[in-house]
Amino acid sequence: MTRRPSRLVRVLSSSLAAGTLLSTAACSDDAGTDGSRVSGVTASQVAEMRQTPSPTATLSTDGARTALITEADIEDDWTQVKDTEAENWHDSLLIGTVDVSDFLTAKAQASDCQRLMDSLFDDDLLGRPSGASELRGFEQGDSRLLYQVASYDRTDPQDSLNWMATLPEKCDQFTVTDGKDKRTVQVIEISLPKVGDARQGLRVTVQGSAGGDDATLTLDVAAVRVGDDAITVTAGGLDGDENDSTKQAVQQGTQRLQDVLAGKSPAASPT
Repeated sequence: MTRRPSRLVRVLSSSLAAGTLLSTAACSDDAGTDGSRVSGVTASQVAEMRQTPSPTATLSTDGARTALITEADIEDDWTQVKDTEAENWHDSLLIGTVDVSDFLTAKAQASDCQRLMDSLFDDDLLGRPSGASELRGFEQGDSRLLYQVASYDRTDPQDSLNWMATLPEKCDQFTVTDGKDKRTVQVIEISLPKVGDARQGLRVTVQGSAGGDDATLTLDVAAVRVGDDAITVTAGGLDGDENDSTKQAVQQGTQRLQDVLAGKSPAASPT
């Protein structure tokens, strides 16, 4: 199922070889230590989590936009880009077909890893939103951060968080091929602030070539559920991870979403 890059992606690949990051989208906590979802959880535990008091207001498009973070929320030297530019961020290093021979259970595990790579490229880690959805992008040197707020009132973001929690074990290391190029992908879990109703964080490292040059792409990916709504953060680039900024985006962004759902105006961003 190798997806061939469009003309835009080929252009981005050339830019990436010159040192420019092309990013994608996605939040969470250490499994089993802070309430994030883990594999093997019982149905009663899931039911108990879903009984956690959460805002129940329907997230509107205006509300989703109000809940987006600003430059001040992630500090450092991040600069907000135009929405149309952020919508077209895709990283050619994420394109390829997972090598089934890397896995003991073959197709089952390989399909999960393929889903991860595809969803990172397509910016839909939690699936396609069924309601309002807004995003905002930021740049800092060769790093990029994509932040999304979306409603999943007709699907189940918790199922996707549960799936994310299994990936550090299922997809700890595997190979992706794209034509003659081979890339090594590693997935580990990262910790996140204890916010929202559930959360999950991953670090995805892709080592391979871009435009004939060796490159390593590191992405911190986070997702936080608040009722039937969720925020996702994807941050990083060729210079390494952006863990601090990811945590700040999760901390501030979850509070903004909770305020909007409660009918409040989000507090001013920290200075």
